[in-house]
Amino acid sequence: MRAGFIILFILICRSGHCQHSTTLPAAFIGHWKGELEWRVAGKAPKTFAMELLVKPADSPGHYSWLIRYGREGNDQRPYLLKPVDSANGHWVIDEQNGIVLDSYLLGNSLHGAFTVQNNTIIDRYSLQGDSLQVSFLMIRLQDRNRSGTGTDEIPYADSYRISGYQSGILIRQPANKIR
Repeated sequence: MRAGFIILFILICRSGHCQHSTTLPAAFIGHWKGELEWRVAGKAPKTFAMELLVKPADSPGHYSWLIRYGREGNDQRPYLLKPVDSANGHWVIDEQNGIVLDSYLLGNSLHGAFTVQNNTIIDRYSLQGDSLQVSFLMIRLQDRNRSGTGTDEIPYADSYRISGYQSGILIRQPANKIR
């Protein structure tokens, strides 16, 4: 069974679905605005406003990656998107406070995964024409469920509780609407 999954993954990657982009697609640059829905099991979903402003930074190949949350945009996160090995799609989000998070450009999607205070967040920013699909999946590492026997035939498999999910679509704003 495991060999079948590996073969399927190799075939998908060879067909071009796992290829890395060597540069940030120019289509990411701009002002994106929309709403995200935050879902937590057992609770009513909450909706909040999000904006993303992406533009070239002072250093060549670097980009300002400013996230704003809330209707007034008062909660601002001024990050930098920097290439590490852009030929292999490896970038980092530099939070400019000592935290640097790896991200990987696969096709027209930027993906990242990081753990902070025992919670793992998997993020995705996916270009779809003039919209940007954004999602954040939260996993609690302490809620691990281990199965399997730990042998070569039946290795251990760990699964985790999904503690929350945020998703939404940001729409490209006209250039004169950037604030």
